[in-house]
Amino acid sequence: MKALAEFVVLQGSASIHVVTWNVASAAPTVDLSDLLQLNNEDLNLDIYIIGLQEMNYGIISLLSDAAFEDPWSSFFMDMLSPLNLVKISQVRMQGLLLLVFAKYQHLPYIQIISTKSIPTGLYGYWGNKGGINICLKLYGYYVSIVNCHLPPHMYNNDQRLEHFDRILESLTFEGYDVPNILDHDLILWFGDMNFRIEDFGLLFVQECITKKRYKELWEKDQLFIAKKQDQLLREFQEGPLLFPPTYKFDRHSNNYDTSEKKRKPAWTDRILWRLKRQPAKANPSGFLLTQKDYVSHMTYSISDHKPVTGTFDLELNPLMSVPLITMMPEYLWTKENDMLINYTSTPEFLSSPWDWIGLYKVGMRHINDYVSYVWVGDNQVSRGNNPNQVYINISAIPDTEEQFLLCYYSNNLHSIVGISQPFKIPSGFFLREDTLSELEPQL
Repeated sequence: MKALAEFVVLQGSASIHVVTWNVASAAPTVDLSDLLQLNNEDLNLDIYIIGLQEMNYGIISLLSDAAFEDPWSSFFMDMLSPLNLVKISQVRMQGLLLLVFAKYQHLPYIQIISTKSIPTGLYGYWGNKGGINICLKLYGYYVSIVNCHLPPHMYNNDQRLEHFDRILESLTFEGYDVPNILDHDLILWFGDMNFRIEDFGLLFVQECITKKRYKELWEKDQLFIAKKQDQLLREFQEGPLLFPPTYKFDRHSNNYDTSEKKRKPAWTDRILWRLKRQPAKANPSGFLLTQKDYVSHMTYSISDHKPVTGTFDLELNPLMSVPLITMMPEYLWTKENDMLINYTSTPEFLSSPWDWIGLYKVGMRHINDYVSYVWVGDNQVSRGNNPNQVYINISAIPDTEEQFLLCYYSNNLHSIVGISQPFKIPSGFFLREDTLSELEPQL
């Protein structure tokens, strides 16, 4: 595990890595370091957003995934948790999966608003096609993330565009400050969109790919053409397609389809984004997304699709710069297997009887990966005067040199709203009995 530095909230920028991959029911059996950019030592990523399509969703698989973590989620957590990246949200609809990971220091500034599923298959009743969404607030800005799987085949272009519109219209957020997704500061939209290359025949397309004449093919791409004709679709940006079409390949090879059907190659797998239109006098540096990389990964051959990734730099002026809860690890003491925790809250924070504080090992995989927890309302020593005090039992934790974290989970906000610096639980620390009434316990 990489050394864990002190948490410093990065005021002004964050790096985001987006992955989309139609895995065609394949299991995660290969090294994904290149896909996740883990071999790039110059790249320090803050947030991972991963969307998969066509995961295995047979009855046995769905029952197993309901009882345990699905294999792909578990695989990504295994790879990212040693880098201090935590799975903060996920949503699944049959073969569609959307995961969001973030580094520890960003957790108190990310609030999960909602997760949604929009089926469009079988007249809107079947989720083999459609979209899934995670809406969140990032440092006070609204961000909507959509992973979609649109209808296939060259002749279904109008249906693809209709499904795109239907998913967009279904994403409303009543009860929040910004109920219309088009008013959100950022939309990240990706997936197997199934757009095809029109007019050109198979041999010409293959020749252009061989000679890397991608621009000629891109001009005949159905999404490229549709954006010219539709103002709203044109607001969704995309980086240049400087990589080969990502579909359809023979499995376990880099050869395009050699079956009897010989499907024409196409850029079916895409990553789009849309920034909210700002008034002319608005500060242009308030919220700015810049794409640094947009590539396919040809080395992965377990599917008939190649995965596509986009890496972004996000520049922002934080609307939220102070966490709602501040954990105070300098006031940690133990007595008879109890640890006393001090924390402060901002005046606008609304607590709930169902709020809880979790004790985690550094390297935790997801929000529920705690080693111990306490309901804030049950074990309070003092409340109302900052700092608040609550104790947590650590009797089940053996002596260890490992580092730990404390996280405050808000039931109202469905998110972690406070996190401590990493610390070790010292052996031999005891709290004097007469210090329970003091504001700041003394050793």
